[in-house]
Amino acid sequence: MRNILFINACVRPGSRTRRLAEEVLGKLEGEIQELDLEKEQIQPLNRERLEERNAKAAAGDFAAPIFRYARQFARVDEIVLAAPYWDLSFPSMVKMYFEAVTVTGVTFRYTEEGNPEGMCRARRLLYVTTAGGPIGELNLGFDYVKGLADTFYQIPDIQCIRLENLDLVGNDAEEMLREKIKEIRNLQL
Repeated sequence: MRNILFINACVRPGSRTRRLAEEVLGKLEGEIQELDLEKEQIQPLNRERLEERNAKAAAGDFAAPIFRYARQFARVDEIVLAAPYWDLSFPSMVKMYFEAVTVTGVTFRYTEEGNPEGMCRARRLLYVTTAGGPIGELNLGFDYVKGLADTFYQIPDIQCIRLENLDLVGNDAEEMLREKIKEIRNLQL
C-alpha cells in the first residue's frame, strides 16, 4: 500500500485550498498521513537550531527529533501539499517546513562531483493552491517547491493544481470551485 503525505498549510476554516486538496486526496489510493503545519509549530532555523542540526548530522545521528520531518518526507511514496496563495507564494510555515525537510543525508546527498542526488522515495508531488486574485506567471510558491523537488529530492512528477481569481468582483467563487472539483474528478491521478 502506498504511503501518501498530506502537508496541510490551510489555516482558514472552510479553506478553499483544502477543499480542492480533499478532492485530490479522494482520487489517490493508499494510506494518507496528514501533517497539519499550523499544529506542528515548526521553528525556523535560527543559529541555535542550525548548530544543533549540524552537530547531529555530523555525528550521523539522523534519528534525532530535529530530523523527524525529513525522515517522514523521505519515506513516503506520494506527497500532496495544500498551500493557499499568499503574497505571491505561500504561508511562511511552508518555508520553515522545507527548511526542516531539506537535510543532507536524509532527503538528499551530494555526489563526488558535488551534485545533489535525491534520497526520497516519492515519485509524485501534487501542489494544490487557490487565490482570490490572479496568479498568472507569478506562482512563486509552486516554483520554489518544484525547484526543491527537482534539484534536491529528485521527485520526477511535480504538478500544480490551482484555482485563481476567486474573489474578483463578478466572479462566483462557489461555482468556480464546483467546476474545478469536476475537473479534478476527471483527472487521471
